[in-house]
Amino acid sequence: MKTPRSLPLYLTGILGGAFVIPAIQAQVDIPRDLPYEKVNTESRRVVPYPSLREADVMWSRRIWRIIDLRDKMNQFMYYPKEPTNGRRNFMDIIMKSILEDKTIKAYDPQYDDFRLQMTSAEVARIGVDTIRKTLTRPEPPYEEYDTVIVNPFEYTRVKKLKVKEDWFFDRQRSVLEVRILGICPVFDKLDPQTREFRGYSDMFWIYFPDARKVLANEEVYLQFHNTAHQITYDDVFMKRLFQSYIYKEDNIYDRRIDQYVKNGLDALLESERIKESIRNFEHDLWEQ
Repeated sequence: MKTPRSLPLYLTGILGGAFVIPAIQAQVDIPRDLPYEKVNTESRRVVPYPSLREADVMWSRRIWRIIDLRDKMNQFMYYPKEPTNGRRNFMDIIMKSILEDKTIKAYDPQYDDFRLQMTSAEVARIGVDTIRKTLTRPEPPYEEYDTVIVNPFEYTRVKKLKVKEDWFFDRQRSVLEVRILGICPVFDKLDPQTREFRGYSDMFWIYFPDARKVLANEEVYLQFHNTAHQITYDDVFMKRLFQSYIYKEDNIYDRRIDQYVKNGLDALLESERIKESIRNFEHDLWEQ
């Protein structure tokens, strides 16, 4: 049987033995969770660094510091534990950018000079605990069997951030400036069986200049009394809106403070001494 050319398309399908149902996609309107329409923030651009030549750096000093997310001034990086109201914590942003979006690269934590890049599979295995157990079936004949229980990594186990930065004096602009080079999350190591605390472990290093684009498009809940004007994570690091302490300065022995100062209070005083020496250097530059 031949189908007349004048028949409509849907009749042609019926006569040919195939009944085609067009796909209908329902559009769901999500209610707006604000009294106003928020400007799209995904296209934010970072403020570029000022031009810097090696000849203009007349003094520099490398510092490593720790940001404790349990500190009251740093809790905005730790909370919310789950994404809510368009806000995410720091680790949720970083891990999604590494594992899903592929916009941030992770580097081996043993080398803070970013020499060895890690794969997404290596990052995904960090902090994952595997437990082998022998269980008994609940029904007869109640035989035993071996099983493997996998405890996924929880981002809330990250309680500290290591920051690597360079302080330098730019004689061309006559300013003492600091630039963050890398950030390394530090998570709590837990016993797979008892879940007891067993120390700290570094996850990976990220190159901060490459991560600024991602951080500039994520807002933080920092201005508690005025939520209409929130700032981004990039603003937090560029404007130094966090509390931290120094655990290492560049030295000939490549030692941390806790390797030559054993007492905790003395280590804190040594950290303050290093911070004060940088401040005094800037002050002495303009002293007459």
